[in-house]
Amino acid sequence: MQRDNQVFDLINQELQRQRQGIELIASENFTSLQVMQAMGGVMTNKYAEGYPGRRYYGGCEIVDQTEQLAIDRVKQVFNCAYANVQPHSGAQANAAVFLAVLQPGDKILGLDLSMGGHLTHGSPVNFSGKIYEPHFYTVEKETGLVNYAQLEEVARREKPRMIVCGASAYSRDWDFARIRRVADEVGAFVLADIAHPAGLIAKGLLNNPFDHCHFVTSTTHKTLRGPRGGVILMGTDFENPMGLKDLKGNIRMMSNLLDMAVFPGIQGGPLEHVIAAKAIAFGEILSDEFTQYAHQVQKNAQAAAKALVDLDYHIISGGTDNHLMLIDLRNKNITGKKAQETLDRAHITLNKNAVPYDDKSPFVTSGIRIGVPAITTRGMQEAHMVQVVEFIDRVLMNIDNETEVANVAKDVHKFMEQFPLYPELG
Repeated sequence: MQRDNQVFDLINQELQRQRQGIELIASENFTSLQVMQAMGGVMTNKYAEGYPGRRYYGGCEIVDQTEQLAIDRVKQVFNCAYANVQPHSGAQANAAVFLAVLQPGDKILGLDLSMGGHLTHGSPVNFSGKIYEPHFYTVEKETGLVNYAQLEEVARREKPRMIVCGASAYSRDWDFARIRRVADEVGAFVLADIAHPAGLIAKGLLNNPFDHCHFVTSTTHKTLRGPRGGVILMGTDFENPMGLKDLKGNIRMMSNLLDMAVFPGIQGGPLEHVIAAKAIAFGEILSDEFTQYAHQVQKNAQAAAKALVDLDYHIISGGTDNHLMLIDLRNKNITGKKAQETLDRAHITLNKNAVPYDDKSPFVTSGIRIGVPAITTRGMQEAHMVQVVEFIDRVLMNIDNETEVANVAKDVHKFMEQFPLYPELG
């Protein structure tokens, strides 16, 4: 078979782009080489509808072992009682939880997308806002912190069947205990979507959702540094699940509901090559090296936040507890769209992002979101964060000066040479 040079040339160009640039998209990370090797392996050829020991196809004895290994390892990572490793994404994981315990038209309560929430937490353009009746809480305008008093007020008024906590652009820890108290009061489930800070939660650096939440979902990339995919996790607490009181403490019955919601509910055959890569990543998370990595992510984020504040950038909530920060650029008279596009030309990659109470459209925005998981994987530490912020500031303070932007790009390429990425690939 003839080699498809057109595609492989593009793949090589993407490798070079990743090597040369500063990757600050909070949702992205660099997997280990063995995670990528697993995703490109022979398990991509195997169809395996069902679950280990309960497949609809023959020849699954090997992928059964791999999937069970992924399940066992992620349960060890989070010290939880149940895991489903088949969701293709975090959005699919959330959809499955909703399908398992909600009915169409049920009320859900989540953080408003414009306040840093996620599409799957009730956005009207998403399945979660189309199938269910969405209600929202916000962040406080003055502090940028989740408005828990408002969350409680809306919960008591609307009595949702599901309260969702978690975000895509929120830099602070979550008070899961407070959310659970109001959920118990109104008879709601609590879903913690920890897609962004999961790696820090796994190492005990942030509050543990399993102590208070009925369900936990996550992506397996981002701070977990695995392949792109999702996972559903669960502890053993089912006190007062509205309409399902007979399931109190019955982990097996709830596990079956969740499993059936994933397959055959929203997905067909699982991606066993990706599940093999998940198993590898979960094994890596159990290592001391990953513990050090998670601590460094948190330290790097705080160092970057300080460097930005020192240059008079406005960080929503004033700082960060996790791996990311949201920056309001209105005091710099720059839109998020222009900042993203100009920084991209300097080979500094991040995303425009709405800020709370934004006066610009989602296609323009007043802010940018910065995350440090990927550059921490490259080996950067706190001192390097100061240099990264200086690059950003040089671009933004010379945003219409293409000569200076090009000079920054050259400096970025030189700077990144000290942090080799996948040298094994040549």
